[in-house]
Amino acid sequence: MAKYQFAVTVQPQFLPDYSDPSEQRFMFAYTVTIKNTGDATAQLISRHWIITDANNKIEEVEGDGVVGEQPVLQPGEAFEYTSGCPLPTPVGSMRGTYHCVGADGTAFEARIPEFVLSMPRTLH
Repeated sequence: MAKYQFAVTVQPQFLPDYSDPSEQRFMFAYTVTIKNTGDATAQLISRHWIITDANNKIEEVEGDGVVGEQPVLQPGEAFEYTSGCPLPTPVGSMRGTYHCVGADGTAFEARIPEFVLSMPRTLH
């Protein structure tokens, strides 16, 4: 097992009540679970998202923490949060990394696997 390691899973969801296809506005929520699968305490410091819409337009978003927090996770602990992403197309994807720091100051990256944002009935 790695000393410093976070596992990231994401569950996306289309939000029809906040979307307006006639205005090319498609709103998605995503719930992220970050679990410390290493054997030492570590902290999530910042995020870097790469968001791609169906027109292959890429937007990068960087910032401190997640939902205003920089959680410290003991081995085996998890942190969950929900956020949102507007897109101009009914389909897109997100992926990225979290920049993290171990208790001894060791920096490491936690990969956020790519996931699809899709309005229901737009993918076969």
